[in-house]
Parts: sequence; structure tokens; C-alpha cells
Amino acid sequence: MNLILEGREKMKRIPIYTLIILIILTLTPLTTVMAQENITIELWDILTQSEALRPAIKDAIKRFEADNSNVNIKHIPTSNDNYKTKLRTAMSANNAPDIFMTWGSTGLEKYVDQNKVYSIEGVDWTKHFPTTALSIGKFNEQQYGIPVQGVTPAILWYRTDMFEKYGLEAPETYKDLLKVVKTLTDNDIIPFTLANKNKWTGSEYYMYFVDRIGGPEALQKAISREGAFNDEPFIEAGRKIQELVKMGAFPDGVNGLDENAGQSRMLLYTDKAAMYLIGSWSYGIMKQETPKILDKLEMINFPAIEDGKGDPSNLIGAPAQNFYSVSQNSEYKDVSVKFLKYLADKEMGRAVIESGNMPVVKGVAKEIEDPYLKEIYSMGQKASHIQLWYDQTLPLELAQVHLNTTQALFGMEMTPEEAANQMEAAAKEYYGE
Repeated sequence: MNLILEGREKMKRIPIYTLIILIILTLTPLTTVMAQENITIELWDILTQSEALRPAIKDAIKRFEADNSNVNIKHIPTSNDNYKTKLRTAMSANNAPDIFMTWGSTGLEKYVDQNKVYSIEGVDWTKHFPTTALSIGKFNEQQYGIPVQGVTPAILWYRTDMFEKYGLEAPETYKDLLKVVKTLTDNDIIPFTLANKNKWTGSEYYMYFVDRIGGPEALQKAISREGAFNDEPFIEAGRKIQELVKMGAFPDGVNGLDENAGQSRMLLYTDKAAMYLIGSWSYGIMKQETPKILDKLEMINFPAIEDGKGDPSNLIGAPAQNFYSVSQNSEYKDVSVKFLKYLADKEMGRAVIESGNMPVVKGVAKEIEDPYLKEIYSMGQKASHIQLWYDQTLPLELAQVHLNTTQALFGMEMTPEEAANQMEAAAKEYYGE
């Protein structure tokens, strides 16, 4: 009895604030567990319903949620053309999602410089990616994003049945291409299907022409300011585009047609167009939309320019694409990084292959059996140089000028000289010259 009374006396002597602290410490673990019971991670990317890669991302989300029952991944895709603006607005307002997609390079670097992106440097699973692929998402020796697609070049598809019908062969040079264009237009076939409302689609032609005429160093010198954006390769690229426009190589109203709506592919599917220059992701989309069309299609690299400096094996595209990063403002950085690991495993690599896209995870490429994917992989291996898309290589301000002036070339609204001079003027202003 004395012991009980003694215990009660000691309790009376404990200050009230000490008791409160003890109660808080006792309940804290329970509170933490409860807070984790209903975590929602918001993920933004461009994988809308029409994108072939969407099932691969959905599968990664499903697997992660199965392994982490207290976490819900809220996937919010936005169409390509609107995505950059949406993300930029969210970043400016410090309202970015937990996980977001970019194309790496300068687009991601800008947010890194603004301290908007969380570094994932040091996580062991990045070893599943080739160093060249990771480099597009690495800045100041820190890794800020991981890719879900491997080499993604712009390739030239052509309708083999149409070429056979009109006695044509796949063009190896620009002179060959001009002959193909003339024969097709003479037979009321659109040589190139193109939907250039989106601007980046027409940019693929411009980039290839600059590369084939001036080699990779033309762009490199313009960016380093050893050269200029109105040097001859850029002007001549504009001339080539407008030569093709005048020949009727593209659909009527080309700058009003929407790639996101599939208006380019419809011309190919309905026997109205014979060739299609587009990123290799197009294979997965066509396989999903109209698989039978693939029996009539083959792919080649963009033709060489006679006396041009560019190696005809060169590709425009990306050594890796669709980079996923974690926002610095995320309340759940650790959980978000944990999810990224599901984009780096072999299950994800296999899902990417099934979608008709090139995997980036090491050790999975050897599992490719699809002949089209094998050919895309081979083109990437043979390329002397892969030039990253201009709108990802250039600073945002210059990228937009490039897209606008290139679209104007297709619309015959600017001369090649005017377009190149406008681009160079924007560069001088940007670099403070």
C-alpha cells in the first residue's frame, strides 16, 4: 500500500507540461502511420489515351500500388502541345506535381537551376540505365531524372506498295527524293504526309536538312556562338523545305493539320500519302491503331545531301526520352523516388517493348524480337551522331523562335533568309550580344 501511495506522490510531482510531452511522444508513431494511410502522389506526363507508351506507365503504377497499399498514384496526362505550358505555369506558382515528365536536357535543366527538382543522385537502381541515357537528365554531377524510352530517332516510313506500283526505290540521296516526289505528285499521291499545326513535326525536316548539309557542327557552332543561326546550312535547309513545298510534297493546308489528332497518319492509312517522317514512337501508335498498315511499310534513314558534310547515318532524335523527375516541393519525395524505381526495372523494359517502343533499361534490348524495333535499334547503333531535338537542345526562348520560323517556311510566309536572320537576331538578344 505504501508503494502505491509513493507512486501516486511521484506522479503528482511530475510537471503538467512533462506529461503533455510524454503523451505527444507516445501518440506520434500512431499519427505518422495514420498520415501515411492515404497518400496520393500526383504524376504528370504526355501519355494521353492515344499514346502507345501509356500501358507501360499504367502497369508500373499498378505494380507500385499493389506493393504499397497506402499509396495512390494520380496519373494526369496532358497533350504534348499543351504540356510544356501547363508545367511551366505550375513550376512558376510552386504548384508542381510530385512527379513530372520532361524531355531532359535544357527543358529540365531550367527547373533544376530554379531549385524546383529533387536530386536522386546516389540511388543504386540508376545503374540499370546506360550512362549516355542518364546524361540528358544529369546536371552539376547530380541526377535529376530517369528516362523510360531508349533511342528515339525520327525515321522515314514509306509505303512499299505505292513505291512498287510506280516503279520507285527508297531514296538514298536528295536527288533521288526529288524524283520520288515528282513521280508521286504526277500520280496524285501526296509524297509526305505532315500535320504541322504542332510545329515540331515540320522541325524534323529542317533539322535533318541542317545536319545533312552542315553536319552536327553547324548547330554546335551556332549555339557556342562560333557560328550563327543564319550560316549557310540553316538558310539552305529553308530552301530545301520550300523547294519541296513548291513541288506539292506536302498536304494542302499543312500548317492547319493536327498531329495529335492523327491527321497525318490518316492520309497514310487511306492511301493518299506515301511517306511519313516522324519519331520512332509512331511504330507503337500505328501498331495500336491500324496494325495491318505495317505490312505495307518499311523504314529508312533520311536521305543524304550530295556534297553535304553530314554523315547519312546521323539521326535526329534522342538517345533517351521521356524523363521522369521528382518535384522539390513534393511532400512525399521518398515515396515518389521509390516509384521511379518501378520505371527502371526489367518489367518496365518489357512493357515498353510490348508498346512498340525502344527500351532503355540495360539487358532488355536483347529480348527484342519485333523486326521493326530491331531495325530502329540497329539504326541507333550505327549512327555516327544523334542530334537531340532542337526544341530540347535550345533554350526555351530560342526553341520557340525556331519552331515558329520553321512553320513559317512551310507556309511560305518567310524566305529562308528571313527565317534564319530572325533566329540569329533572337540568339543575339538571348546571349546579350
